[in-house]
Amino acid sequence: MKKFHLLAIGLLSMATVSAQDLTNALRYSQGNIEGTARFRALSGAFGALGGDMSAVSINPASSAVFSQSHASISFSNNEFDNNTTYFDGNGITNDSNLNLNQAGVAFVFKSTSNSPWRKFSLGVAFDRTNNLDDNWFAQGTGNTSIDRYFLDITEATNVPFGTLKLRSGEFLEEAYGSIGEIPDVGFDFQQVFLGYWGGVIDPENTDDTSNDDNVNYVSILDGSPYNQTYNLISNGYNGKIAFNLATQYKDNLYLGINLNSHFIDYERSTLFNENNDVSFRNNLSTTGSGFSFQLGGILKLSDEFRVGATYDSPTWYTIEEESSQGINSIEADDDIEFISNVINIHPRYRLQTPGKITGSLAYVFGKQGLVSFDYSRKDYSVTKLTPESENLDLNNAISDLFTSASTYKFGAEYKYEQFSFRGGYRFEESPYKDGVTVGDLNGFSLGLGYNFGNTKLDVTFDQWKRTDQTPLYNIGLIDAASIDRKNSNITLSLSFNI
Repeated sequence: MKKFHLLAIGLLSMATVSAQDLTNALRYSQGNIEGTARFRALSGAFGALGGDMSAVSINPASSAVFSQSHASISFSNNEFDNNTTYFDGNGITNDSNLNLNQAGVAFVFKSTSNSPWRKFSLGVAFDRTNNLDDNWFAQGTGNTSIDRYFLDITEATNVPFGTLKLRSGEFLEEAYGSIGEIPDVGFDFQQVFLGYWGGVIDPENTDDTSNDDNVNYVSILDGSPYNQTYNLISNGYNGKIAFNLATQYKDNLYLGINLNSHFIDYERSTLFNENNDVSFRNNLSTTGSGFSFQLGGILKLSDEFRVGATYDSPTWYTIEEESSQGINSIEADDDIEFISNVINIHPRYRLQTPGKITGSLAYVFGKQGLVSFDYSRKDYSVTKLTPESENLDLNNAISDLFTSASTYKFGAEYKYEQFSFRGGYRFEESPYKDGVTVGDLNGFSLGLGYNFGNTKLDVTFDQWKRTDQTPLYNIGLIDAASIDRKNSNITLSLSFNI
């Protein structure tokens, strides 16, 4: 239909509607238990204990508990199993990866005078706060065709048919990129463009293609049944570097502050196929940086009993996203493949995640062992994107759909000679009001440590499970796949006194 050509370099288009959605807002607001093997073995219930580099990441007073300077490094092998149900079909995926999980050092300086401030510590710690690797596959006979994705956007935005036409001498990918530059509606118009040139929808009156003002469209796909497959693959992580300052006052009070530098590195690719007639691919690449602070304290009420409290500020992120798309069908234009070379650069936006408060209790049985408990609460409904004037609908949806969620963590440790035996359990409530879109999380952990003196070697196995109901798309084709998630980790840590 159009002149054949090669596109050596992808075109850049400024899509004025960002790729962010509820899923993205939640992804960067949540954390997980990462860190040292000892920390993970107690399911992260370390807020009143301290004396561990990953404990510093949840209560900045923890580094002042060290009796001398300390460092640690940890590696973790993560394995996830996703069992998916979509209508009458099932999908099973399994994958694993090995990562540097944690690294940090704290320098302890003891007072040489009679000051009640017995010591202070300076530290820096890197921790993965969330592993974003994922892979799931859904297949089944759905109730709704992919055409609804494109048709619902046409009904919401009233895309004039003239916008979708090519100018004289214009290539398909050039038009797609140019449409992305239309203020306020560029990304939505691109979707309609894909639906039309990808052979999914047509103007309502196909006999009158001269009516450039036509905003009504119809599907040109065959009817049901809709045999569909959907595959999502993602990789990346959230991480932070904490710059820590802590102090000990007399014998029973520890205080600390963290200044945290956060970063995001995330890539996701999805591929949808219907009746082997239509395929639709979307790729997203996200990078971001942010800042937060933490204030914390630990109080020894007696030699055995300790309490802790921490305030985590919101994290203020600046996020940049790029995306690309591809579509094909038996009715698609011959040059449709070149659209996949276009990279949409979305406007930079800011995300403010919710703050968190944590209260902790611990009982220490001398040198024989301990039990600990942490409770934290986070209100996901106050998550917001800015500029608020450009994200009003999304922020309202966040407020309507998200809720406050509590997390409960229990941990225990028993020491026998040079060996330490550990275990833990955690329960995390759903951040959604419906409790279904993302379900509650249950996890447990078991660990073993050996003390060589100044050096300690620890290993931990931990696992969590939850069930999600994940829509394939956020408009039109919103049929959900039910995903039973199981995440298992083996973590090895080496720690030593300096």
